[in-house]
Amino acid sequence: MSEQRLDWTPWPEDFARRYREAGYWQGQTLFSMLAAQAEQQPEKLALVAGKQRLNYRELKLYAERLAAGLYARGLRPGQRAVVQLPNCAEFFIVAFALFRLGMLPVFALPAHRRAEVSYFCQHTDAAVYICADQHAGFDYRTLAAELLPLAPSLQQVIVAGDAGDHTPLNSLYLMDQPLPAEPDPNGLAFFQLSGGSTGVPKLIPRTHDDYLYSFAASAEICGLSRDSVYLCVLPAGHNFPMSSPGSFGVFHAGGTVVLASGPSVDESFALIEAEAVTIAALVPPLVPLWLDAAAKQPGKLASLRLLQVGGAKFGPELAARVEPALGCKLQQVFGMAEGLVNYTRLDDGPERVLHTQGRPISADDEVRIVDDEDQPVAPGEVGHLLTRGPYTIRGYWRAADHNQRAFTADGFYRTGDLVSMNADGYLTVEGRAKDQINRGGEKISAEEVENHLLAHPLVRDVAIVAMSDSYLGERSCAFIIPREQQAIHLPQVAAFLRERGLAAYKIPDRLELVDTLPQTSVGKVSKKTLRQMLEQKLAAQPTQRSQA
Repeated sequence: MSEQRLDWTPWPEDFARRYREAGYWQGQTLFSMLAAQAEQQPEKLALVAGKQRLNYRELKLYAERLAAGLYARGLRPGQRAVVQLPNCAEFFIVAFALFRLGMLPVFALPAHRRAEVSYFCQHTDAAVYICADQHAGFDYRTLAAELLPLAPSLQQVIVAGDAGDHTPLNSLYLMDQPLPAEPDPNGLAFFQLSGGSTGVPKLIPRTHDDYLYSFAASAEICGLSRDSVYLCVLPAGHNFPMSSPGSFGVFHAGGTVVLASGPSVDESFALIEAEAVTIAALVPPLVPLWLDAAAKQPGKLASLRLLQVGGAKFGPELAARVEPALGCKLQQVFGMAEGLVNYTRLDDGPERVLHTQGRPISADDEVRIVDDEDQPVAPGEVGHLLTRGPYTIRGYWRAADHNQRAFTADGFYRTGDLVSMNADGYLTVEGRAKDQINRGGEKISAEEVENHLLAHPLVRDVAIVAMSDSYLGERSCAFIIPREQQAIHLPQVAAFLRERGLAAYKIPDRLELVDTLPQTSVGKVSKKTLRQMLEQKLAAQPTQRSQA
């Protein structure tokens, strides 16, 4: 624990004491939460993934046996494991096995490639990389081979499926083997990834206590019970489908999690009908697809009671169509992997559900809305959202310099969101202050992509900005000053970034060649001016989406 405490910022003791006394932090680990359900209702269906159907007893048993196998291979509590698995039963078996062993998973997303995953391995000194064999046409075994020379700490590669030259996951399940004591609930449980506006994603250290509180309280707000059946359409490692209330919230309530392999509407509707799904969660770009499909497939969604929409702002016009078209309630969700989560409540009227992004989970979620000088704005005015509370982190992992900027001296997290708050404490998201693009719920750091493009031999300078998009909310545009007036085209940029191992969703959607980049009065690139230039050009050429 002492070594870990050098790498992350725990809550001050007076705050930790307050949260325990309030009953938020229960002193329970994530694995013991699963174990409690396995004891109370062992035969209850916990997980549906393709043809696999696991009850709570089986899910716990597989996790314990895998933990024993990992321990037998020399892996130990406190070590880090980068986990990159799609929506499959192994995702949860691996997660709960690592929780039981006291190892710390880093949940990489299936879309991440060499640039991101190598950084996760290096930054955490990961001892093991656990991945699928293939998914969506990508071979993770090839990526694993590339990682080994880049991350000296990696001792092992474990593969779900055809392992090739690596260790097959299904060979590691051991029976009746000793395990170390369960970890401290106050200690680290795992890492999530920030949407980050600077460089590669920052690592978000979550404890058993704080994370369990967030999804348990979310489950109560969302009315979950043992009868709840949750459809996980989004990548299971995302914070939204994991804990808002997500899969973990459903496990805490004793319900059933049904995994979709991807965002296919046909697959989702078939699963809703077959498994009597009661709750699902989407990002805004998927909602129009569901609305269109529902009109053509009447009766498929008869069991659905609640549709959550989050990950990006959901406009009121589209929101108003959900209940009439899908026959279920709409719940808006606004949150971040760093902590604070807001929900519209199930008994809220249309004004709140359609026009706000909800209010915080907890009475001890402290919210400040401030101006550029950190002074409170007038009620109802737009300002920067700052927050602290019983499940909002106090610092990123091994990021002391960045933490100085991302957190106030008294522990408030600077979210980078621009919001307003009404008299009832409901927030409305008005935009972003951070240099970040929200592409259909996927967060892109402009700086990260810019740094990669500056390595291109034809690029002298570059700036990445967001541009509005009716489907994804935002897309990205790269303004490039080419070297010596040489031509450079979007396919070249895309190929270059793919070669450097960048996730596909981070590749710019549009390219603009310019002679200079506008500057602010202090000599910084004025991205506000670039966005205005782009808006004017798009308005004049509405059908032109990108240079190809």
